[in-house]
Amino acid sequence: MIDIRIQSADFDAGAQIERLAELRLAGLAAFVARLEAREDVDEIWIDHHAVLARAELARIVEEAGAKWRLGGLVLIHRHGRIAPGGQALFAGATGSSAGAAQQACAWIVDQVRGRGPFWRKDVLGDGAIRWWGPPPDAR
Repeated sequence: MIDIRIQSADFDAGAQIERLAELRLAGLAAFVARLEAREDVDEIWIDHHAVLARAELARIVEEAGAKWRLGGLVLIHRHGRIAPGGQALFAGATGSSAGAAQQACAWIVDQVRGRGPFWRKDVLGDGAIRWWGPPPDAR
């Protein structure tokens, strides 16, 4: 099972772990990234290039499959408005061992952070905007 999603809705990490556990493989690992809640931030927006993001996430998952013997993988990346402290990314994997699943999850998260065409916009309490990564108009 491979499930790659880019969605605005929040996700239930526990439900995703249960889906992976149903595969009954020896190893299961999961990672949830939350957006850091800073005092001066009122809103957080994640923007992305839809076509490029789907293609890049698929490439990352394909590369992970070539590196580790994975039986299942769930990768969810959110976009749109996300509350400070909210969930932004889920990566879960099952494999022949817990170590392989953990290594795969860590590698996938690093790759998504480095290669994924996602941009974060913080709206500050005074109305100012701070971009993390290049803003969408710089694409």
